[in-house]
Amino acid sequence: MKEFYKKYLNNELKLERWQLIGVLCLVVVFSGFFGWLYEFIFYFFNSGMKTFYYRGANFLPWINIYATGAIMIIFLTRKFKKKPILVFLIAAISTGILEYIAGYLMYELNGGIRCWDYNTEILNFGNIDGFVCLRSVVSFGLSALFLIYAVLPFFEFISLRASKKTFLIISISLCSLFLLDEFYNLFIADLFGLPRARDIYTKIGYKYMDYYKK
Repeated sequence: MKEFYKKYLNNELKLERWQLIGVLCLVVVFSGFFGWLYEFIFYFFNSGMKTFYYRGANFLPWINIYATGAIMIIFLTRKFKKKPILVFLIAAISTGILEYIAGYLMYELNGGIRCWDYNTEILNFGNIDGFVCLRSVVSFGLSALFLIYAVLPFFEFISLRASKKTFLIISISLCSLFLLDEFYNLFIADLFGLPRARDIYTKIGYKYMDYYKK
């Protein structure tokens, strides 16, 4: 394992295409769930530890922007694995930009609706227009260290030990399940007038954060 990790840090591991695909699929699933869990816990504290809120818009506990950010971090930092401080800085800056752009576009394209507003939340020092703040980018930077130095090498290690068929079936099936959930709630539900996850979960008692409006 020590030799494997040394090769990982030196970018000496040679993954075949199928291994890379499987690893990235697992990263998408894990990071989306990790982001959901992070927000689930944070907004409990943000409410004064009075209420748990279901975060995200899917049936499964998964938030797409965290998966997007994780894939971006992997490609931006893959040459700098031996420099954790640089990995942290690249991740914090790039995810901060991603968060700001995503928040701004959702705000502009949805008639002033925000899915988050750091102006109204705890630990919001240094927030910019309510779309990004110091706490968020530091959290993303620290999460990137966990991703690059624990999660990613673990998945790559599994890909080198597991059979091709088993690894691809599990990784692609899991990723497809979460992406299908996302696709349904983003497009299919509206297209065919079907209930979205938020509609169903609200009816059975799950609590959601209200969307912020201008």
